[in-house]
Formats: sequence, structure tokens, C-alpha cells
Amino acid sequence: QVQLVESGGGLVQAGNSLRLSCAASGGTFSDYHMGWFRQSQGKERECVAAIMWSRGITYYADSVKGRFTISRDSANNTVFLQMNSLKLEDTAVYFCAATIGTFWRVPRNPSEYSYWGQGTQVTVSS
Repeated sequence: QVQLVESGGGLVQAGNSLRLSCAASGGTFSDYHMGWFRQSQGKERECVAAIMWSRGITYYADSVKGRFTISRDSANNTVFLQMNSLKLEDTAVYFCAATIGTFWRVPRNPSEYSYWGQGTQVTVSS
């Protein structure tokens, strides 16, 4: 059973940085694709970044391009989301997700992901 555990969320002032971590277990993660999603109140869950684990191909939402970076530590089955220049609108619960299968592009829709972490709150203040 795949398990995903996020950490690293918190309260941060606008303009500062946070790094989220997602520790994965229960699978052979070289076969997986991993994504970071966020959901704020009243909004749909959206993918902010995703990575094809074995190939290292990445996807970023337009709203975070140039500010967020997704990366992986294959030795420790951990995925990171480095978030720089945080904005008030980045406030949300952030979820790590995993999926397996053949995709013609980096999966980015919530329906494409099978496994989810419990989420970690990121709050950006002015």
C-alpha cells in the first residue's frame, strides 16, 4: 500500500520561501509519477507541479512557474516542492499525490492520481 506523508507547511510572510517534503513508501517509485496539488477554500484542487519520476520531466502551473521547483530524491523516495517568492494567493492546503501508468504527458489532473497524502497547510501572510 502506497503511503505519502507531507511535511514542511506553515505560516510564512509574502516574499519568503518554504520547502515541502513528501515521503513515499510502499511502492517502487521509479515507476511512479508524483504531483503537488493545492486546494484553497471554495476552489477546486489544482496541480501546481508534477514530475515523471524516472524521466525527471516536470510540469508547472502557470501561476507558479519561475517560483516553485519540484524535485526528487530517489534514494530516499522523497519529493520536494521548493516554493520561493510566496504570494498571498499561494495560501492553501498542499497535497502530495502519486500515480503509476503510461502517460503521454506529465499527469496533472487530480483524477489521474491514485494515492494522496493527508495535506499540509501553507499560509502566506502580508
